[in-house]
Amino acid sequence: MSQPVPAPGGSPFTGRVIFAFAVLYISWSTTYVAIKIGVRHFPPLLFGGTRIALAGLILLAILHWRGHRLGVSWRQLRNLVITGGLFFLPGNGLLIVAEQTVDSGLTAALISPTPLLLALIESLLPRGDRLTPRGWGGLILGLIGAIALAAPGMSSWEQIHRDPGVLLLLGSSLSWAVGSSVARHADMPRSPFLSAGYQMLLGGLGASLAGCLFGEVGQLHFTAEVWPGVWAYLYLLVVGSLLGFVAYIYLLANVSAALASTYSYVNPALALVFGALLLDEIITGTMIGAMVLILVGVALVKMGGVQPKIVEKSDDEAAE
Repeated sequence: MSQPVPAPGGSPFTGRVIFAFAVLYISWSTTYVAIKIGVRHFPPLLFGGTRIALAGLILLAILHWRGHRLGVSWRQLRNLVITGGLFFLPGNGLLIVAEQTVDSGLTAALISPTPLLLALIESLLPRGDRLTPRGWGGLILGLIGAIALAAPGMSSWEQIHRDPGVLLLLGSSLSWAVGSSVARHADMPRSPFLSAGYQMLLGGLGASLAGCLFGEVGQLHFTAEVWPGVWAYLYLLVVGSLLGFVAYIYLLANVSAALASTYSYVNPALALVFGALLLDEIITGTMIGAMVLILVGVALVKMGGVQPKIVEKSDDEAAE
């Protein structure tokens, strides 16, 4: 006989969860600049796709070396293909292509609606997270803060309207939100690290294939001038993929979807803090106010949590 159990989404902040948030926030706050450097030297889809596929291969090799079974069911493999594709083809792929023409500040602003889009998708699903009014208020406050932070670095609105990269970034945000929701509810491997490895390998191979089909192989030129792009590639391989994406998949399995996706609010704030500490950049009163809004918004999402919901546990799961 099936028994109701609380669905995931409101789990407490354990040490592992706090560490995963720290890794996610710090690692992904620096990736926009690294991507901007990389696409100056390499074609975008091959730059992103090969790096992500390599990261997935490395993670799976590490899991195998540590004795983890790498086998998955056909249903899980299908879901890994779908989520990996959503994350790294229209998701990460469109972002990398857009950064050829769009500034980093505007990129951060146009990616910041991801938590709101994800919360809307979850609210429409029968088993999705349903935020409380406090949680919705936190998402909106965080979005306002992120846009306020990015505003000084934006181009004129006329240039934004003309740049097709803007639409690409909005598509990237939507694809990432859909992929996150699917990854949260579909039949996936029990280990989030195994899921992340396959998603990066499969999604990265898909993006690489797309790059080949779009003729990017002929755009590869290895000269002494590409070394900044090589360093950006290696940095994103380790920090953006092996650390950041693995932390994100772990959080999707352990906290609410809206809370896991608040990285897109925090990243612009951390980027400013790093700029002030490392590059002596100036932080204005407006920026401080925007960062306060972001922090309050994230706190409200955590405090608001999700409305209690009951998920029916199958007979097989109940017997375990």
